[in-house]
Amino acid sequence: MAVYTDITDEELALLLADFDLGAAVAFKGVAEGVENSNFMLETTVGRYFLTVYEKRMKAEELPFFLDLMRWLAQHDYPCASPIADRNGETIKHVRGKLAAIIEFLPGLSVRRPTAAHCREAGEGLARLHLAAQGFPGKRAPALGQAAWAPLFATLKDDAEALKPGLAATIGADLERLAKAWPQGLPQGIIHEDYFPDNVFFSGGKFAGAIDFYFACVETLAYDIAVALNAWCFEADGSFNITSARALVAGYETHRPLSAAERQALPVLAHGAAMRFFLTRLEAWGSTPAGALVRPKDPLEYERKLAVHRAAPDLVLFGDQA
Repeated sequence: MAVYTDITDEELALLLADFDLGAAVAFKGVAEGVENSNFMLETTVGRYFLTVYEKRMKAEELPFFLDLMRWLAQHDYPCASPIADRNGETIKHVRGKLAAIIEFLPGLSVRRPTAAHCREAGEGLARLHLAAQGFPGKRAPALGQAAWAPLFATLKDDAEALKPGLAATIGADLERLAKAWPQGLPQGIIHEDYFPDNVFFSGGKFAGAIDFYFACVETLAYDIAVALNAWCFEADGSFNITSARALVAGYETHRPLSAAERQALPVLAHGAAMRFFLTRLEAWGSTPAGALVRPKDPLEYERKLAVHRAAPDLVLFGDQA
């Protein structure tokens, strides 16, 4: 489980004493997420999540994420909102680390999305982009396109150890992406980690999204590209064009894409695959000792890179069904 920081019963009781949430009746670590320590918390009042933010979280950035979650929830977007204590504070401290108690969001994620799930997910993503309009917070991407080559410079040996010849292939990809990266597309708040495990469904319909800790101001269509990679590849590594069309069609029921955005989707999808390959490669050998968490396999995204490399117009669709 993704639990790096244990919490004693006494520490939990001390934390809850600041809230009007009653007493704890159940408390356990959960497997979701690899960046922070997450716990399911049930009290005499209701169910919540407690997140303890680990070393990657910057203290100055946490208000952006929590304020965004609250903004979305207040603008009719199904999103778990942070709970304020009696003094109106949402950011707390546990064992010297930042922490927050978050509302429990009902619904279930899907492990093998169908085209119908993808259409619903696309609708949910567009609703997020629209609901976030007007949010006053600003945060630059932590790992935008300009940061990929410098990061890879520190990971070349890891790439070569993972697969002989891979370092040169990735280097060529990065050069190609730098030349082709689109500019001037519509920007706004994006989720940037819109994977199936961060999206909930109820009765087959979109029910909400969680885990906004990569959210930033970025090209809106890049969020679609991240989702295409995350939702539309099959277990055998093949790209499901039907699911991809459904995801984009669902998105466009709320926010139609411009011609320039549609034209940019192939390179954005290639770049999104690169971004997650690099972060997975970086984490592959650096998981903290003693943490019961399995790092995600970078080769999954290396295979997706190969698909985009071989078929550069893969996600260049015409009219959506």
